[in-house]
Amino acid sequence: MNSFEIEKRERVSRSEAATRLRRIANLLSGEDEEIEFERGEAKFKLSVPDELEMKVEIELDDEESELEIEFKW
Repeated sequence: MNSFEIEKRERVSRSEAATRLRRIANLLSGEDEEIEFERGEAKFKLSVPDELEMKVEIELDDEESELEIEFKW
């Protein structure tokens, strides 16, 4: 099976981060089995099952903090 990955890092405001998380939540909570994402010119669809594995990771140190949310299926 081929592997495909897109990763994009950018600085956004807290408000924009919350807006993007809400958009993802709305996509996941919808009735459709497929969700669609756009990243620049790239547009792709994912089939998402009814149950997912969810991982939340928090890393704290003196210089930087990180909250990572991951879904696998």
